[in-house]
Amino acid sequence: MSLDGARIPGAPDGRPDQVIAHVNGGATVPGLQNGAGAAPPTYLTHRLRLNPNSDHRPDNYEDLDLEFSPLIFSSLERYLPPNLLQQERDVKVNYMREILLRYYPESERVRLQKHREYRQKIISNYQEKRSITAPSLSSQRLHLELYSMHPANFFVPSFLKAISENTEQAFRNIMSEPSPGIFTFEMLQPRFCEMLLAEVENFEKWVHETKFRIMRPNTMNKYGVVLDDFGMETMLEKLMVDFMRPISKVFFPGVGGSNLDTHHGFVLEYGIDRDVDLGFHVDDSEVTLNVCVGKQFSGGELFFRGVRCDKHVNTETQSEEIFDYSHVPGRAVLHCGRHRHGARATTSGKRINLVLWCRSSVFRESRKYQKDFSSWCAECQHEKKERQRLSVAAIKMGYVLELLFMRTRVIVVFEKDITGLAEEGGANCYLSLLYIVLLKLYYIRC
Repeated sequence: MSLDGARIPGAPDGRPDQVIAHVNGGATVPGLQNGAGAAPPTYLTHRLRLNPNSDHRPDNYEDLDLEFSPLIFSSLERYLPPNLLQQERDVKVNYMREILLRYYPESERVRLQKHREYRQKIISNYQEKRSITAPSLSSQRLHLELYSMHPANFFVPSFLKAISENTEQAFRNIMSEPSPGIFTFEMLQPRFCEMLLAEVENFEKWVHETKFRIMRPNTMNKYGVVLDDFGMETMLEKLMVDFMRPISKVFFPGVGGSNLDTHHGFVLEYGIDRDVDLGFHVDDSEVTLNVCVGKQFSGGELFFRGVRCDKHVNTETQSEEIFDYSHVPGRAVLHCGRHRHGARATTSGKRINLVLWCRSSVFRESRKYQKDFSSWCAECQHEKKERQRLSVAAIKMGYVLELLFMRTRVIVVFEKDITGLAEEGGANCYLSLLYIVLLKLYYIRC
């Protein structure tokens, strides 16, 4: 990738508005971006920006039939070079599609296409109005406002104020950090929690009545629903981009917090007739938002055991890494996805949690080429400090050995001097001998 405005190799004068079109067996002609014969931009002639253009408002791609999620195109558009941002939507789509196809193997594209069809089948049946032709296969959404972002109706005022100010101090004013890297704060209004609970129950009722087989949120939970799968993808994308990313940029910069671009949003259900607890694990995310939305329950505490990379995920926990968190409806806990954790048994009642896994494709790609994760993995940090300690110890040992060697040489010289004085004799013999003996004792003491 090239930096914003950086010169494209081979471009005359390094002007970012000049396109290099490959023609006639590889010769280059600048400026073929307008008029007849213009060559479409490709990833070879136009490099993505290193950082997203946060001021740019991307196009909407939801009306297009694409192999990838429309939200991926909207997110990727912010990384387009400046001279492509003002192009027609079709031009941008073709350019971004070429990049995506280059990095997605055929098997992954097939999987994504099947998932799109699965999701579309759910959304087309679980819709706003009950179908007249097939009433048994459709259901009416209860709360339409949940399917788009309404911050004033969703979030508590203190949270909105902090997001509006968008400073580290503003975020810290509403947060507590009971353990390093774990942040808790008031977030959701009770009304939002009630609407979400009702909508999830309504969707699950439709699933039960139609016997529609749905995919659960992850491999560890047998209960719960993926909110993206029945229409809340756009709302959750807004939640990640406009609310979680500004916070993560401040508190999780080392794990891709500044570049969150995809998400996985779902609701988990715990109780006697649901999942009771959750085993020790790490999330498939860079940053995880976990908010309890109800109901009445006992138990269900989250237990945290430190941040680890893949290599050290099963290493021992240090005492300072142990922390337990008790859920409170409407209150959020935000942590790094690699922060090892689990959930204790919900002993009574029913606990429902909204979870948003926020991911960074940039961080995931860069992680493939790294071996040292000491900036965020506690065990890597420990190993790095141990290597530094051993290195310092080795240097000190070398210094000591060198000093001992020098002292040995001094003692040998003193012994020769003493022998010589004893043989020569003379008036000052005894004073000189005493002086040398004192020096010898001094060096031995040192």
